[in-house]
Amino acid sequence: MHIPILLKESIDSLNLKEGDVVVDCTTNRGGHSLEISKRIGKNGNLICLDLDGQALKEAQVFLKSELKDNSPNIFFVNENFRNIKKVLKDLKFEKIDGLMADLGVSSQEIDESGRGFTFQKNEPLYMTLQDKISEDALTAEKIVNTWDEENIADIIYYYGDERFAKRIAKNICLERKNKEIKSTFDLVEIIKKSVPEKYKHQKIHFATKTFQALRITVNDELRAEEELVQALPEILKENKRASFLTFHSGEDRVLKKSVNLLKDELRFIKFDNKKNFLEPERKEIFENPRSRSAKLRVVEKKYAN
Repeated sequence: MHIPILLKESIDSLNLKEGDVVVDCTTNRGGHSLEISKRIGKNGNLICLDLDGQALKEAQVFLKSELKDNSPNIFFVNENFRNIKKVLKDLKFEKIDGLMADLGVSSQEIDESGRGFTFQKNEPLYMTLQDKISEDALTAEKIVNTWDEENIADIIYYYGDERFAKRIAKNICLERKNKEIKSTFDLVEIIKKSVPEKYKHQKIHFATKTFQALRITVNDELRAEEELVQALPEILKENKRASFLTFHSGEDRVLKKSVNLLKDELRFIKFDNKKNFLEPERKEIFENPRSRSAKLRVVEKKYAN
């Protein structure tokens, strides 16, 4: 089951009230959406977006069972959050009062999707967040079998912060000459041969960064995040907020850079810790180890001059 991270903090920071219009950009199974629904009440409107159609169906069932007769108007939309302006236009909402974006990939996508997000199971090497994969869709399998060595090394280094990126890319290109790299275990074996023995026994699994980099590339995650931030001045009402949960340095860099480019219109709020981000406390990390790399940043639209 996916456990929402920094749940109370991320929703509290939005300062929601009865009747608000809010977007949950990464609905998954509805953890954040449930909290949002409780704040905006029966007169509110909640737009639930997700690329994974199955996740949306499960969220719909979950929210209906939890909220019963106290549900706001909820719109479930199988769409990438980079297209948020089109979604709002189609639903005839001009501006919104809040936005939640839990970036990265959920625990359930990793553990249950069967699409190759995890190095702990032998699965097809897809790594696409969409549950329906067309023939021409970009997959991790296509990347490792057809891209040139330099491009593979670049994405593993820049999107995975993997210091052995060149070695891994070189061995991927050598191995694929013998046979196609088709499964997660095929790729894990190549990574295993590419890194030093000491590296294989650290707290983070030696394949984590390469898998992360491939997933980000397949789903164009950082550019989608950038486009979402760029849309905020147009879609947020003045003095309203968007909560972002990031899980690695790439996501966090894109968020900071994108907000800084729009500093005349957007700003990060400061928390009680005097910083413009929050991290999970030790208790939450103990209960949910996947929260250890999370950061919450909240963006506010400034009043117009």
